[in-house]
Amino acid sequence: MLPEKRLSDAAFLGLLGAALLIATILFFTINTRGNWDFVLPLRGKKWLLLLTVAYAVGVSTLLFQTLTHNPILTPSLLGFDSLYVLLQTALVFALGSTGFVMLGAVGQFALAAPLMITAAFGLFTVLTRQAHDDLARLVLVGVIFGVLFRSINSLLQRLIDPNQFAVAQTGYFAQFTTVNTTLLIIGMLVMSMSFFGIWRLCRRLDILMLGRETAIGLGVDYRRDSRIILLWVTVLVSVATALVGPVSFFGLLVCAMVNALSPHIHHRLRLPAAVLIAAVILVLGQTIFEQVLGMKAVLGVVIEFLGGLVFLWLVLRRRKI
Repeated sequence: MLPEKRLSDAAFLGLLGAALLIATILFFTINTRGNWDFVLPLRGKKWLLLLTVAYAVGVSTLLFQTLTHNPILTPSLLGFDSLYVLLQTALVFALGSTGFVMLGAVGQFALAAPLMITAAFGLFTVLTRQAHDDLARLVLVGVIFGVLFRSINSLLQRLIDPNQFAVAQTGYFAQFTTVNTTLLIIGMLVMSMSFFGIWRLCRRLDILMLGRETAIGLGVDYRRDSRIILLWVTVLVSVATALVGPVSFFGLLVCAMVNALSPHIHHRLRLPAAVLIAAVILVLGQTIFEQVLGMKAVLGVVIEFLGGLVFLWLVLRRRKI
C-alpha cells in the first residue's frame, strides 16, 4: 500500500508541476516577437513575483485553516490584510507623504511587519479565547475586526490631504504588474526560511487538524506550535500584501481546490499542492490578462470574484472538508 500511496502523491504533484510548466512556457513565449533580451528579464521578475505570492498566500491560508480547524477561514477574512493596509495608512498619516516615500518599500515593510505580527498575535488570541470551536462566532468576531480596521483606515483617509491619500492608496488594491526588486528579494528570502521551518512541522500539523484537545492528548505542545504557525502565517501575509496588495479570497480559492483534489489530508502533500495550484492560477491568469486580453481586465478582481463565490459555496454547504 505504501508504494501505491507514494506513487499517487508523486503523480498528483507531477500533474500540478506539469500544469505549472505549461503555464510558465506560455507566460514566457506569447507575444515575445523575438525580443528575448528585453522579455526574459522583465517577465522573469514577474514570474518570480507570482511564485512568491503563490507560496505566501497558499501556505499561509492552509496553515491558518489547520490552526482554526475549518476550511472557510482565511487570514484575510479575519482582517489580517486590512490590518496591514491600515498600518500603511497610519504611516502616511504619521510621517506624511514625503516621509513615507523616503522610507521606501523596504522601510515601510520593516515598520509595518513587526507591528502586524504583534497585533495579529493579540487578535488571534482574542478570537480563539472568545470563540473556541464555535465557527459562527469566530467568523463573526473576525469579520467585525476586519470592518473595524477598514473603518479606521477610511477615517484616516479622510483626515489626510489628497496628495497623501494618493500615496497611500497605491497599496489598497491587488496588482501583479509592478515588481519591487528589493521587496521581491526579501520575500524570496522569507519564503526560503519559512519552507524549512514549516516543513519540519508537517507531522504536527496533521495532528493539529484533529483539534486542540486531541492534539494535546497526543503530546503536542499546542501553545508553542500554534504560536509558531501564527508567526509564519503573519509573516507570509505581510510579504504577500507588501508585494501585490490585499488578496482577500485568493487563499480560500486555492485551499478549496487543494481540499477537493488532494488524495489525502497530510500536509506533506497539501502544502506543495497549495503552492503549485496557486502558482498555476497566477501565472496562467496573468498570461491571459496581460498577453491575450491586452490588460483589458484585472487579474486581482477576477480572482477575488471567484474566491468570493467559493466562500459563499463553502458557507452554504455547511460541511467541513
